[in-house]
Amino acid sequence: MLRIPAGASSLATGIVFVELFGIKPDMDAINQGSCLCGAVTYQVATPLKAATHCHCKKCQKGHGAAFATYASARRSDVTIQAVRDTLKSYESSPGITRQFCSECGSSLFWSDAKGKYPEWISIALGTLDTPFKVQNQAHSCIESKAPWLRG
Repeated sequence: MLRIPAGASSLATGIVFVELFGIKPDMDAINQGSCLCGAVTYQVATPLKAATHCHCKKCQKGHGAAFATYASARRSDVTIQAVRDTLKSYESSPGITRQFCSECGSSLFWSDAKGKYPEWISIALGTLDTPFKVQNQAHSCIESKAPWLRG
């Protein structure tokens, strides 16, 4: 398990992680996912990259969990469909946009418009409806790890 230094964004470090370790997801699959109620669905035309478990306080609050697990794809490879304008956005930090379903509250995506990889979007892996195979994973922002989480 790789640990990422403090201050590094999970998207940027995840992409570097892919470049260094060569994550090999199923190349024939199109990833599909949805929120809990099904009002927001998405398809990813390319394999997801950079599986990262983010322990930052914003991911903890946004997911109501000890950490959030994301993988990334180029924004141009992601098609999002939402019923009745249910996909909502929230800027949690300057340039950082988190997107969620306004019906069921599922956290779905985040992106960094001002960062090193503005053309990428990170997808909450818990929302995938198709299998996702990853050989390696990374943890980021472990200095913010929930104190009650073991390991």
